[in-house]
Amino acid sequence: MSDKEHLADQQAETGAETHPLALAAALRRRLRRRERTFGAWSSLGHPEIASIFASAKGHFVGVDLEHSTTSLSTAQAMIRACHEHRRACLIRVSPGSVEQMRRLLDAGADGLIVPQVSKRDDIDCAVKIMRYPPEGQRSFGVAAAHQYGRVFEAYVKSANESLTLIVQVETMAGVERIDSIVSHPAVDGAMIGPYDLSGSLGIPGALTHPRVVEASKLVIKACTASSRSCGVHLVHPTLEEVRQHLAAGFTFLVLGSDVFNLWKRSVEVDAMIDLGEGSDNA
Repeated sequence: MSDKEHLADQQAETGAETHPLALAAALRRRLRRRERTFGAWSSLGHPEIASIFASAKGHFVGVDLEHSTTSLSTAQAMIRACHEHRRACLIRVSPGSVEQMRRLLDAGADGLIVPQVSKRDDIDCAVKIMRYPPEGQRSFGVAAAHQYGRVFEAYVKSANESLTLIVQVETMAGVERIDSIVSHPAVDGAMIGPYDLSGSLGIPGALTHPRVVEASKLVIKACTASSRSCGVHLVHPTLEEVRQHLAAGFTFLVLGSDVFNLWKRSVEVDAMIDLGEGSDNA
């Protein structure tokens, strides 16, 4: 990393950099350099949750619109909450939702996580939506991303080179074509979808099954060969699990989520209640 890039990253994180795409560009540079990168994840659509995650350590907050009821207006408020804490915000979109992608980019998203990518054509479709002409077909609207016109020129000039594209490899069809997928010049990283991948193998939820592990190794190997970041979402991460995944070759990790955190805590509370009720009956 050059001194200029290092300074730009520091400025983006502290707010000293005023360019509208400073956070986005810093995250993309980090992914392109395959530096260790950590994210939080929100499936419960509320700006306060995004704010809590964004105020903690990490490099981005992922907001899920594929498996949630989060509205576009709420997603925009979550993007704004992340930016207030100088944290990049990536949106996982619904598969094939062109309108959703366009509107979220205009809402200020720092990039997209595109699920269920199984072939190179899927990436070409995302690029058309994400990038302004001549590289793509993104419309030149004026919205929150451009501070409603105040930074329109600066945003449009840098958007194509600043916004992150992460593809999710969630099927064996994607794994079988992984070299072609991650070598696409627009891809900044590949993220394994362990639940869907296990389902694709006919063993849904068996995240540590040898066949899931072997498929994951193929993705890691392809990302390493193409100098792309490789990531995965850890459901209930521990320090040891983080160490193991980094040692295995993953370069970015999503550590839990609001849903997973509350799910785990609710099970722990159940055990406390069971203990308490047992004490009463003793």
